[in-house]
Amino acid sequence: MRYIDIRSDTVTQPTQEMREAMYRAEVGDDVYEEDPTMKRLEKYAAEVIGKEDALFVPSGTFGNQLALFTHCERGNEVILDDSCHIVIHEVGASSVIAGVQLRTIKSEKGLMSPNEIKSKIRKGEEDLHFPSTGLICLENAHSNGRVVPLENMREIYKIAKEKNVPVHLDGARVFNAATYLKVDAKEITQYCDSVMFCLSKGLCAPVGSVLAGSKEFIQKAKKKRKLMGGGLRQAGFLAAAGLVALEKMRFRLKEDHENAKYLGEKLAKIPEILVNLEDIHINMVFFKINKEIDVQNIESFFLKKGIKINPPENGEFRFVTNYWVSRKDIEYIVETMREYLGSV
Repeated sequence: MRYIDIRSDTVTQPTQEMREAMYRAEVGDDVYEEDPTMKRLEKYAAEVIGKEDALFVPSGTFGNQLALFTHCERGNEVILDDSCHIVIHEVGASSVIAGVQLRTIKSEKGLMSPNEIKSKIRKGEEDLHFPSTGLICLENAHSNGRVVPLENMREIYKIAKEKNVPVHLDGARVFNAATYLKVDAKEITQYCDSVMFCLSKGLCAPVGSVLAGSKEFIQKAKKKRKLMGGGLRQAGFLAAAGLVALEKMRFRLKEDHENAKYLGEKLAKIPEILVNLEDIHINMVFFKINKEIDVQNIESFFLKKGIKINPPENGEFRFVTNYWVSRKDIEYIVETMREYLGSV
């Protein structure tokens, strides 16, 4: 049975072109730097994202944590948004791996105040009681589905340079952000020193993300990647799918965005559903149901209808469109929601 899966874009299956590329991939031991397909991917990824060098990593969380580990010294402080992925969904890894503390800033839907960031930067050498700010982290597109304006990133990056603090961008969905802003991804990544982006999610590769930055940074990160257990052997099979993701799939994300907007507009017409249409920037639709429901019941109801959904988080549902969700599927999803609400 084929399920319509709108839990996340992490559920995407590789395309047939990716499967064929993986089958044909020329591979070697990447720890020995002998995998030609991986070398091609990392070189192309650096060019696409506007950085000197790039490094393949197993996942987005791995890439973010490797960035913290590489940029920071133990005991450093990292300034970031209190609702970002690193804080909310990375299992507190920063305290375990990099040995840093997170100094969070309350954001307005993922948008941080440059002036507040400036006020939070600390220099440990100035007072023995203070830690030093080792890094500022941004996220674009944000986990809440919104895209951060370039002007906000520019202002934060300017402050960071004045204070000699590096900036890392969690760009898991940076190509979604670029699509929404109608700019090249390099226009976004010019305001960071390192960036992580995913080859999976909307780009459909089965495994992997990329960490990019200066040659010096990536060389340092490569050894720390090995320490973290991320040194892979014949990884060209994965890199082959990643190349297809970057060469082809990033150019079709607009379709997912349009489908998300369409889904949001259709759901908003149901009286019991509250959708903020202005928050649909990429492929995510967040909404609340203004009616008492049984969370387990709605999941099982949708599953019986062949649709996989996640339960709400803090009372809010998230439906995510992707390559494998068609406009016809969206009509069926909305019809199923109407049927469910009519039954409770």
